[in-house]
Amino acid sequence: MNLALNWNALKTIVRKEFLRVVRIWVQTIVPPAIMMTLYFIIFGSLIGKRIGVMGGFDYMQFIAPGLIMMSVITNSYGNVVSSFFGAKFGRHVEEMLVSPMSNATIIIGHVIGGVVRAAMVGALVTAVALAFTNLTVAHPLITISMVLMSSVVFSLAGFINAVYARKFDDISIVPTFVLTPLTYLGGVFYSITLLPEFWQKVSMGNPILYMVNAFRYGILGVSDISISRAYLIVSIFIVLLFSACLGLLNRGVGIRE
Repeated sequence: MNLALNWNALKTIVRKEFLRVVRIWVQTIVPPAIMMTLYFIIFGSLIGKRIGVMGGFDYMQFIAPGLIMMSVITNSYGNVVSSFFGAKFGRHVEEMLVSPMSNATIIIGHVIGGVVRAAMVGALVTAVALAFTNLTVAHPLITISMVLMSSVVFSLAGFINAVYARKFDDISIVPTFVLTPLTYLGGVFYSITLLPEFWQKVSMGNPILYMVNAFRYGILGVSDISISRAYLIVSIFIVLLFSACLGLLNRGVGIRE
């Protein structure tokens, strides 16, 4: 395997993905910031005043990390699923597949693109959050690493969705019927300690719960779950999803059929 060739190919894919995000910034960067602003106004300012304190923090402070993570998750997923499906639809994915670059390079390049967009949106949403509440980062390393790892997980998930998608409607099914419910039930707006014991155990099956709580711990220093367990769960998902993506590309699923 030619490492120099794959490195140049990786840089080209990442550059393409970055320019794609920046070129249509009105569609990729601005809408999430506007949506999160509405969340802060409605749930934080209006409803939050009635709720009061949660987890030892003002409700606005409590939900801010969850809303930031929610924007990271949805945008990392959305960027990769739309980009790779667009490559399939435009038939230029075949040029990548017949080139000397490895399939792993194709996956990593698109994943980095998803991470970059997620980081840009996350930074903008954080700036929006600071306009509504006061946030201080308690554990910077945990905060940054969980953003990166979570965006990698959902970039890989978006890649799998794009591989199987046959039409544009197919790339909206998973976000609508799977990703959105899991996000809302992932502890973004509440602490799972408020739930009955049975539903607390059910919530433990939601991977987003671990990401949101670990990120909240990084910023506020509080969490409903073990941080080491959160890292373990997210790491396992990264390995499994990357292996699945590589297997799908190697077999040509959704592309050579």
